Amino acid sequence: MTRQVSRREAIAGIGSAAALGLAGCSESVSSSDAEVSAAWVYNSEIGDLGWSWAHNEGRKAVADENDWLDTQYTEAVAPEESEQVFRQYANSGVDIIFGCTFGYQDPMATVAEEYPDVYFEHNTGYTTKENMGRYMGRIYEARYLAGQAAGMLTETDTLGYVAAFPIAEVVRGINAYTLGAASVNDSVTTKVRWTNSWFDPPSESEAAGALLDENVDVMAQHQDSPAALTEAANADIWATGYDAPMQEQAGDNYLTSPIWHWEEFYGPTIEAVRDGEWEADAYWEGMDSGICDIDDWGPEVPQDVKDEVNASREEIINDNLDVWAGSKFEGESDEFLFQEMGSYVENVEGEVP
Repeated sequence: MTRQVSRREAIAGIGSAAALGLAGCSESVSSSDAEVSAAWVYNSEIGDLGWSWAHNEGRKAVADENDWLDTQYTEAVAPEESEQVFRQYANSGVDIIFGCTFGYQDPMATVAEEYPDVYFEHNTGYTTKENMGRYMGRIYEARYLAGQAAGMLTETDTLGYVAAFPIAEVVRGINAYTLGAASVNDSVTTKVRWTNSWFDPPSESEAAGALLDENVDVMAQHQDSPAALTEAANADIWATGYDAPMQEQAGDNYLTSPIWHWEEFYGPTIEAVRDGEWEADAYWEGMDSGICDIDDWGPEVPQDVKDEVNASREEIINDNLDVWAGSKFEGESDEFLFQEMGSYVENVEGEVP
């Protein structure tokens, strides 16, 4: 069975395992004789696309495939409230808890110390403990490919990028996108506007509007909402999304989106829990693992663009193309790429705040 636990009830139920089991609504997905119980905590509402939606699609996929698995989730949990939610799930007897945003790292680490017999997995962070792993995918590979498409289609040689927070994860995406564009168009420049939020459609629309005023003719973004794509569509320019297919929002102006297939991580991880083989590690695989890729092409993308990008995609999957080759980050360690990248490549305008 899958249970959706409301944020209010999860927080109010601290210290009461029974409250967790009774909260929220349920849908029949798996056997009541579950051998493993897993919980997910999302920073935003699931909705019908975006970061939390993509994680929840992964949860649903593993729940559908395994009748021995019980899954639960709570959405729209702010980082400052997450410690309480993690503790409540741990109290309830859940075997493994997934925290699906960067801001959950420290609260999860605190709770993990209190519950050594519960497994924890933190998404996008860098902290690990004996019972707390971390996981992320090399989505920058898909960003590079989306950038190639943008570089081939821009007529002003000016790309726009609506970015969330100036952390390594987001900076890495901006750089990869720009390097992809520069690989096919060395005159390209990327202009960045920051929202300092993962989900704030009005701010995202405002940032996209500011970029449109600077003559950008391809828009990219790194948020949960498609607001930047909607602004691009209204301005009749190309756009690439993130996390989920976003053609509906961009219409004929849609290029593609870097997207996630989180079940490629969740499935083996939960099976390891069931088999007694789970170990804390730092998962960071690329497109060759299936964890991430690009979405289907938009309806108006020219065939030569598709062919060029698809060829690069095969090279990346076969380990014949290094996104960072020829840039100032060539040869940097995985540790640097993952958590220390804090400056732009040459074709990005300005400096990281």
